[in-house]
Amino acid sequence: MSRIGKKPINIPAGVTATINGNNITVKGPLGTLTKSFNSNIQVKIEGNQIDVINPNDNKELKKFHGLYRQIIANAVEGVSKGFTKSLSIKGVGYKASMKGNDIVLNIGFSHPVEFKSVEGIKFSCDKDTIKVEGIDKELVGQVAASIKALKPVEPYHGYGIFYTDEVVYRKEAKTGKK
Repeated sequence: MSRIGKKPINIPAGVTATINGNNITVKGPLGTLTKSFNSNIQVKIEGNQIDVINPNDNKELKKFHGLYRQIIANAVEGVSKGFTKSLSIKGVGYKASMKGNDIVLNIGFSHPVEFKSVEGIKFSCDKDTIKVEGIDKELVGQVAASIKALKPVEPYHGYGIFYTDEVVYRKEAKTGKK
């Protein structure tokens, strides 16, 4: 049995959860999220706690027991606290600025790159940092990864877009013949 799947999910004050078939809807102060789960997995709400139960030892269901528990836990955390990913930009002349709700990136191309806003995601940026905020952890991570993919980090100088807490490994340049 999954160690993560066995853990109950505590529902904080101000958050409500309802089950409708194989969908769970979580409402909180920051918004509402609806997540679906396998109909063979049981989800029960008792008091201020959500339990995800695997009713049998089917190998296929064992794989998803902990996954569905964590997806529901992330939904509960998202509507109560929210999620944030922070990106850094490094390079000569590289910068980010806001244009309405969109981000305009000058990242070494002959033209500025405009990244359109996504529903449910809020951007904020400084000159060399971008913050991606939202209630859906999966969507926040995907949007941050899409921004990062616009200019991957170059290993010799470290130019590009990377997560703020990411360690960028640098390569040593060629030194010449001996």
